[in-house]
Amino acid sequence: MKFAVLDFETTGGQPADSIIQVGLVIIENEQIVSRYTSFVHPDVPIPPFIASLTGIDDELVREAPPLEQVVAEMQPYLQDSVLVAHNAGFDFAFLQRALEDCGYFKFNGMVLDTMDLARICFPTLPSLALGNLCESLNIPHDRPHRADSDAEATALLWLKSLSRFQELPLISVQRIASIFRDDPSDFAWFIDQQAALKERSVALDPDSGDYFRQFSLAAKDWGNDLLERDEAETARLLGMPFPEFYEGIKSTLQEKFAVFEERPAQDQMTEEVASAFDDSCHLLVEAGTGTGKSLGYLLPALYYGIREQKKVVVSTHTINLQEQLRSRDLPLLQDIFPVDFRAALLKGRSHYLCLRKYEQKLTYAEYEHGREDRIMAAQMVTWLTESEQGEDEELHFGKNGMEFWRSVSSDADSCLNRSCPWFKKCFYHRARNEAAEADLIITNHSLLFTDIKAEHRILPGFKHLVVDEAHNFEEVAVKHLGTEISWYSYVNAITQLFRDSRSGQLPFIRNRLLHAEDVSRDKAGAWIETIDELQPVLLDIRERWDELSALLYEILSFDGGDSGEGPLTRRIAKSPKPSGWGTLLDLEEELYARMTGSLRAIDKLIAEMKEQEEVLDLQGLVTNIAGSVKELYRHRDAVRFFLKQPDDNYVYWMEGTVQQKVKSLQLTAVPIDVSLLLRDSFFDVKESVILTSATLSVGKTFNYITEQLGLQKAAGESKLRTVLLPSPFRYREQALMVIPRNFPVLKGGKGEAEFTAALTDSLAEVAKAMEGRMLVLFTSYRMLRQVHGELKERLTTEGIQVLGQGIDSTSRSKLVRLFQGNGTSVLLGTSSFWEGVDIPGDALSCLAIVRLPFQPPNHPVVEAKSERIKEAGGNPFMKLSVPQAVIRFKQGFGRLVRTASDKGVVVVYDTRILETYYGKHFLYSLPGPKIEHMYVHQLVPRIHEWMEGEEEA
Repeated sequence: MKFAVLDFETTGGQPADSIIQVGLVIIENEQIVSRYTSFVHPDVPIPPFIASLTGIDDELVREAPPLEQVVAEMQPYLQDSVLVAHNAGFDFAFLQRALEDCGYFKFNGMVLDTMDLARICFPTLPSLALGNLCESLNIPHDRPHRADSDAEATALLWLKSLSRFQELPLISVQRIASIFRDDPSDFAWFIDQQAALKERSVALDPDSGDYFRQFSLAAKDWGNDLLERDEAETARLLGMPFPEFYEGIKSTLQEKFAVFEERPAQDQMTEEVASAFDDSCHLLVEAGTGTGKSLGYLLPALYYGIREQKKVVVSTHTINLQEQLRSRDLPLLQDIFPVDFRAALLKGRSHYLCLRKYEQKLTYAEYEHGREDRIMAAQMVTWLTESEQGEDEELHFGKNGMEFWRSVSSDADSCLNRSCPWFKKCFYHRARNEAAEADLIITNHSLLFTDIKAEHRILPGFKHLVVDEAHNFEEVAVKHLGTEISWYSYVNAITQLFRDSRSGQLPFIRNRLLHAEDVSRDKAGAWIETIDELQPVLLDIRERWDELSALLYEILSFDGGDSGEGPLTRRIAKSPKPSGWGTLLDLEEELYARMTGSLRAIDKLIAEMKEQEEVLDLQGLVTNIAGSVKELYRHRDAVRFFLKQPDDNYVYWMEGTVQQKVKSLQLTAVPIDVSLLLRDSFFDVKESVILTSATLSVGKTFNYITEQLGLQKAAGESKLRTVLLPSPFRYREQALMVIPRNFPVLKGGKGEAEFTAALTDSLAEVAKAMEGRMLVLFTSYRMLRQVHGELKERLTTEGIQVLGQGIDSTSRSKLVRLFQGNGTSVLLGTSSFWEGVDIPGDALSCLAIVRLPFQPPNHPVVEAKSERIKEAGGNPFMKLSVPQAVIRFKQGFGRLVRTASDKGVVVVYDTRILETYYGKHFLYSLPGPKIEHMYVHQLVPRIHEWMEGEEEA
């Protein structure tokens, strides 16, 4: 097969733009046999951004041949070739227009995209950008954004992907081919050709691996690898006091690492954690960035847990930190700890693949999004030959990927447990079994609270807990102990059961019953009749839900906040209720009754079918229907809870957007105060809870977090200890905070135009001075968008890339990769960028904080909590708003200095930090940077001076 690998550089991405360089690489018999490249003289000047990106300017193409000559030279290479490109739609569109403009027939051969094959062959790579793929796969790519280099890299990527595909076990290749069997695309034809090639070379296939039900699996059966420890030897090794044991560990680390750095704060933390475990106390410990918190709690947790034969659970807020503990810290501990131990990582159930549901998806070819779903299904075939955990974090998801994942992820409602043919291979049950056997369990805050709601049926019993990223603990509790229902989730649950007469679980099982031979016609007929009766009822329920949602959205849009593009939010207070609420309650009663009746009918149908499921081979299908029914019961109850508002400790509100209207509707009810629940679930019943973060204190005290988490009782009983540990970083030499004291002020929404204009001007000047390398933190997405366009226009001509959250990508990790990959970038972010973003080194040298991160005072939760504080005679602003904002501000500040060698500048554009009585709380809570205020025009000279190290004596 002959492949022509093509890449164009152009003056832009639109059909009217011009080609400025061509790169073409010809592959035959899996070898590069020839190449063609040429610059092209364009009809228009090359835009500055393109010149900066590609290094191709007007001077370079001045003497280049015209497009007609280049196309004439290219055309013979394309004869009898399969065209290959990376993101082929772009290059193919330009090729067709060029051929047509130059008087040639359009290309009518096969067109393939390296991205499709790379996704299937390398399903765990985090990015499909050509540069990132080349870096991950060790493919040389010397000059990105030059057509000759890009075409060469694409050709090497294609060859590597072809080789990987042929290395897959035959059974996996055949599975992938079967996925594309009914797909009419060029890619499906290609996969069929590759499968035939594999089958012809089957004698060369080592057929290694574990096979089960026509799948090749990396994961073996779980439950067969118990850890046996010598108890006497364990007692000897861990019998010494912890300080003595810890000194031995440090000696091992000194031998292991050529450069070993003493960390007094880490030493103190390990001793405090060990002491809290021994004395059955709770501990609040703030440990600054660089302390080494992970080892600070993991070492004493393992020492205590193994010595006392007590399980210890470590909980993080983010999956990222969970993964960091698994991939970085635990392997180190396995290497240096004197006793063998077992650690397990347990995530929420939806993070694991359900092999039964996935097998059913492939067997019945349930591909709602056509070829996109087929590629997702195919990449998972490859992934199963590599994965031992079966977790979604390992996979790269394309468009609609998360929707596909939800349809095949594990869930309690549709689980067959031991009746499932996949039970001993099941990823979720493997993880639970490992947790049951482990000395140490790594989980996350969300799963802790899910376990509480599930009456402790998920996590094994434990009495010792470490909560990392503890500043988020109360917020996660509020979210997970509440209820949430959206228009989409309700509709999706109904359409799972019945979409139309051909698709949905009920029509699917009806079709099976029509052709069932092992059940009496009477029974099959009765069940089909029940399904036929249910279908119009489900349609009616859907219509009633739409009607109810439309009325709710009407109330929301009438008084839901800003008009225009912004999100709408409306709190529904206990009294007075919005006009027309009585009509809503009547509608809900009808909906509740109709839903209850239909769900009971399905329950009865399921019960009857379960008696015959082995004969009919319907076990999995019936279980899936049972799962959908349980989900609809939950949605039914959530709608009733929201509308009837039975609990005064809850705050109720609606959200939506003007653009999507009813389809964006979301109803939320969460507890206002979770301190009692946290006390009852953790602090009163656990022997020791360690809570740690880089940001727990406000004004050097733990008063705020103690009250929020319900720790007052423990403090009163002397069962709570608090420790404030400094960061080992030299902040006074490493970080300069500058505040432009004459910057425009925003007051109650007034002066926004002046503020935004001044902000854009200043950011542009600072970005030029820093040559990018700048993260800008906003509190308003609207302001981010306003600044993004203008800033991009000003900085692109300087060769500085501007990236905006929600504009250039919605993925935080992707934006951070793009930022780090380009040495001269400015990244604009909102909420999720204030914490958990780790960009060490020179990639980030300047942090700009646009506004102090106060939560909107009219947010329903803030409003409800403020009312409670007022009722108790307190000041909500100083007791709630300021402490929340200070902790968030400290998190934002912490993005700048990530290592002992980092140096940079923080610019704070909010003059309230200087001019208000509460501003000192923000400054006093910081870890000691050099703080200066000055006029705006003095910012850039001072930044230059600081970064060049010219300090006054």
